[in-house]
Amino acid sequence: MKNTRTWVVLGIAALAGLLAMLLASRWLIHQSVTGTSRIAVAATDVSLGQRLTPDLVRLVDWPNTSTPEGAFKDLQVLEGRVLRTSVLRGEPLVEAKLAPQGTHGGLSAVIGEGRRAITVRVNDVIGVAGFALPGNYVDIIVNTQRDGDSQSAKDKNISKIVLERILVLAVAQEVARDETKPRVVNAVTLEVTPEQAEKLDLARSVGTLSLVLRNQVDPQASSTVGATKTSLLDEGPVHVKVTATDKATKTVARISHKPAADLSTKASAPVVRDACIGVINGLRNSQECY
Repeated sequence: MKNTRTWVVLGIAALAGLLAMLLASRWLIHQSVTGTSRIAVAATDVSLGQRLTPDLVRLVDWPNTSTPEGAFKDLQVLEGRVLRTSVLRGEPLVEAKLAPQGTHGGLSAVIGEGRRAITVRVNDVIGVAGFALPGNYVDIIVNTQRDGDSQSAKDKNISKIVLERILVLAVAQEVARDETKPRVVNAVTLEVTPEQAEKLDLARSVGTLSLVLRNQVDPQASSTVGATKTSLLDEGPVHVKVTATDKATKTVARISHKPAADLSTKASAPVVRDACIGVINGLRNSQECY
């Protein structure tokens, strides 16, 4: 009798455990279905300015709690859109990373609103040995000559920073932002405002340009007066300190150049001296003639 009661209790416990397991699995399945949604991500690495095609995007399950704002759930609305920034494989595609609808692919798609793209010729020195890559910021230095005839020849040459924190859009004809591979090229395309474009065009026509690579996150503007040959060599005005001994020497030299008749205190002195010098000894003045 006791054994029967034991088996009944064990059977009831087993049925309760099985029922609990079934309920838990159904709850987990329900949570997984309602907790995710399918959004569009990049199927491969895609460079900025590239037009999206069906083979470049795909749908994946993404948790609803971390779905980025502006994500797409329909691949058809992405067809033909142009990227304004590079994306990596598996990265969600959002509206903020796309150029406006109707934009054609290429460099024009990545130029900011109200901005312009201008290309300057560079070499391995001007282009910072190939480290001025797309996405980096540079300053522009011009080496030229000042106008006007009042400047001395050594002060006419001047190097001055004329533009700061200019975004590099492309090097040569590539806009891919690969910061691990510096490339020495002969042209760099920069993003500037219309006013900066005018200043840069004038700067390259009146002198030679140099690019100065700057920190990506440093927005601090600098205020410089430019470098000239005088400031480079620190050739400031020379100040001479005159001592009491120097003053006495100058006084003696000045007296020695006077005619003998002026140095004589007696007009009737019959003696004619060839040369006379004045000697200052404290407050006493005397004259010696030879």
